[in-house]
Amino acid sequence: MDLFDQVSEDIKKAMKARDKVRLETLRNIKKVFLEAKTAPGNDGELSDAAALKIIQKLAKEGRESAKTYTDNNRQDLADEELAQVAVLEEYLPKQLSEAEITEKVKAIIAATGASSMKDMGKVMGQATKQMAGQADGRVISTIVKKLLNA
Repeated sequence: MDLFDQVSEDIKKAMKARDKVRLETLRNIKKVFLEAKTAPGNDGELSDAAALKIIQKLAKEGRESAKTYTDNNRQDLADEELAQVAVLEEYLPKQLSEAEITEKVKAIIAATGASSMKDMGKVMGQATKQMAGQADGRVISTIVKKLLNA
């Protein structure tokens, strides 16, 4: 069962369970999936990889919104966003820890023979491809910079 079908099934389950937050979040995911499927240039299909990218983007936006709400003393709205992010994260692969990211980046640096900041693009290209969906690009970038400057 692909991710689109899984979300559709989970919408039904959330309706039966009367789980308002989950239902709202899943409906939003499905709406964005449908928009991606019918976007100009698409063939009406949505791969799981593309679906994961969409969910990652939604989760990232939710975390940023929650931070903004917290900064503006609106904890009630921040809590709502974080509840939705929790639902989104159920569909994402397990996130790598900083130590795991560092190990993978060290291996990539060794494999590519990178030695200075000039090689950052080469390392980042491989790192983001290998850790797609498992780590935030900013975290990867920070670790790559730290290791190449060392």
